Amino acid sequence: MSKLFHSDESKDSNTLFESWSFSKINYLLFISGLVLIIVGYIVMGYGEVNSFQSLGLAPTMLFLGYIVFIPGALIYKDRTLNKD
Repeated sequence: MSKLFHSDESKDSNTLFESWSFSKINYLLFISGLVLIIVGYIVMGYGEVNSFQSLGLAPTMLFLGYIVFIPGALIYKDRTLNKD
């Protein structure tokens, strides 16, 4: 294989999940983003065509899920993980 997948640094005894940098907060942010997205689509589907649900509430929920929570879960880094 190429050096993209195997490097000299990966020969140590750390498995993938031991060196995983996501914490509980990352997973909570990601799951809450997914819940916001799913509920946003459900609210949009059940709302009338020109109602507050379809034109205001659901797009706001989708925006928060896609643009705030999911990227926040990927970007957030817990400071206690770096103190090894």
